[in-house]
Amino acid sequence: MDNELLTVLSIAREAAEIVRAVYRTPFAVEMKGPNDPVTRADREANTLICARLAEAFPGDPIIAEETPPESAAEARRMVQQGRVFFVDPLDGTREFADRNPEFAVMIGLAVGGRATLGVVVIPESGEALCGRVGASPIAFVEGPDGARRPLRVTDQHDPSKATMMVSRSHRPHLVEPLARRIGVRRIVPCGSVGVKVARVATGEAEIYVHGGTGAKLWDTCGPEAILIAAGGRFSDLDGAPIDYAYGGLRLENGLVATNVALYDTVIEAISALS
Repeated sequence: MDNELLTVLSIAREAAEIVRAVYRTPFAVEMKGPNDPVTRADREANTLICARLAEAFPGDPIIAEETPPESAAEARRMVQQGRVFFVDPLDGTREFADRNPEFAVMIGLAVGGRATLGVVVIPESGEALCGRVGASPIAFVEGPDGARRPLRVTDQHDPSKATMMVSRSHRPHLVEPLARRIGVRRIVPCGSVGVKVARVATGEAEIYVHGGTGAKLWDTCGPEAILIAAGGRFSDLDGAPIDYAYGGLRLENGLVATNVALYDTVIEAISALS
């Protein structure tokens, strides 16, 4: 087993325990900006993850949602160092605040601008999805009892039998036209980018599309590595790979996460609708 992946898994599980503990108590919800809530769980998990990563991987830059780079120049310097960790300590804060269990702790590692390693822990279910991209990819889900099973996307190629995941709180206008064009009948709203991508990686769904520029690199690095390792596809809306070293922190052109069998169909339909 990959020691680096296991180290990140241990860190993410420790942070998930912080999140679960806060979830079981009364907590305040603050707003960092419009439609951008934050809680004590976000901040405490962020602090722990960053400290543990810095100890385990000294010298590797860490870009985290609650402690982002202070300037665009600093962000560019960090992402150009070859290896960089992207951390979302609580993806799905809106759901967390609403007492909806669709939230996750996410850690991703990009190497040379590409998502390479990822861990997504869903605190309320106790499941941890893990992935390492490479010549011999690793993809597994670990249950709360520590038992592991391999992750693999489905081979469903018929859109009418596929499931499409969509954002519960930021549903893009693209969703309904795309579903009609390719013939998807089952659309499932869900919180957290990580949880939605997890559904594709585990085979519970086949398609997740997010339009616009709302997502950040810490929302996608970990989930992308897991999905790719599980045999899926991940790109922007034009089919271009996500570049984690371009210097910005925002996804400028949405994302597409699918199994292999439906990827081309989805990309071609998006192109036709644009």
